[in-house]
Amino acid sequence: MERLFEHLESMKDEAVRNLGELVRIDTSVPPGKNYAEAVDYMALHLKELGFEVEKIPMPRELFENKNPRLSHLAGERVNLSARKDIDAEKTLLINTHLDVVPASGNWSIPPFDVTVKDNRIFGRGVADSKGGIAAMLTVLSAMDELGIEPGYNLNIAMTTDEEMGPYSGLCHLADLGKLEADFFLSMDGDSDDITIASNGNVDWQVDVYGKSYHSGSSFLGVNAIEQSIPVMNELMGLKEEVEKKRSGVPVSNVISEKTGIDTLIPVLNINMINGGVKQNIVPDKCTLKGDRRFIPEEKFADVCREMNEAIARIREKNPGINMELSCNEVYAPLLTDMDHPWVKEVRRAACEAAGRDVMCSGTQGSLDVAYAVKVTGLPACCFGIGRRTESNAHGDDENIRVEDMVMYLKFLGKLICGDGVGGKG
Repeated sequence: MERLFEHLESMKDEAVRNLGELVRIDTSVPPGKNYAEAVDYMALHLKELGFEVEKIPMPRELFENKNPRLSHLAGERVNLSARKDIDAEKTLLINTHLDVVPASGNWSIPPFDVTVKDNRIFGRGVADSKGGIAAMLTVLSAMDELGIEPGYNLNIAMTTDEEMGPYSGLCHLADLGKLEADFFLSMDGDSDDITIASNGNVDWQVDVYGKSYHSGSSFLGVNAIEQSIPVMNELMGLKEEVEKKRSGVPVSNVISEKTGIDTLIPVLNINMINGGVKQNIVPDKCTLKGDRRFIPEEKFADVCREMNEAIARIREKNPGINMELSCNEVYAPLLTDMDHPWVKEVRRAACEAAGRDVMCSGTQGSLDVAYAVKVTGLPACCFGIGRRTESNAHGDDENIRVEDMVMYLKFLGKLICGDGVGGKG
């Protein structure tokens, strides 16, 4: 393996070229029109490297049924499943998403090209999450060139619509049984820590009903917006109680140092309010929407119970309010035991490649990886190429360090060669 790692040291430019090819394929979502082009690019390269490739579109009817708010999106929702069986004892699943968020007009450089300056690589998706894909292609190419077999059978899933959800391409492949493996590495993450846990996510909605009337005689109507005030007040009280809870899972040191928060915490947010059609009409409906992020120690049923109890208290205090609550689980929480052999193997490879102690932590966000883990039961780790507070993922001038690209090449080389759990090395 030493000759591979020495070889990877010299392959930085090839990795950057691969990344440039990927970034130039604009897979922004919305709308997600160019997924097929990105999948074709990946399929061609992986097939040349001895993989059996399968392009798997999500049927339009299924996409719209699972993601009703995304029915306006055009383009084929196509994903890639690629497998290489070397008759190893264990199989490694590697996944990340091909889609990126749109770029604003405020970039200082072209977003859909790669620019290298000041020891950084700039471009939309370089951190989230095309940098990992470019590194993986570079490592697999280097191994093929040197005649080095991976230590695992490889199952590579390149999926789409992670940036939109809730039912992404990864979820679809999980339901199709295309994620068969023993271990799971997601390249959707950053390199500050190894993510082994995430909060779950519930979207909630409260519809408050009133009675429309001419605003000059508003006392003859029922103002749904005004009726929503005690609803918001009660939810803000619940928010205070919810956010006193703490998980046993630590957060990233980067986040801890910035906020003073040491572990995952649940949050309750009111994020949208919509009501009324005209200034001189009493509104007959007001809709409140938000999300509830719940820690791995909580359950979806717990969240629903708390929300329903809050609605019951509102009705008791305000008998005249007419309202309805709905709660929908978007993603379950993710939690892989820190003592699992796979977590230790990923951490070993990361520490050796980075030359520092890479810790395990949880993320406050929610991941489609959690859906896949819920379906497959696989031990999963997320470790990516960017840095949480530096790379500006989703922002203007998204970037990664050149040195982190080299680090990630070494990390993937060490992991894929598989001299740890279940590998042939």
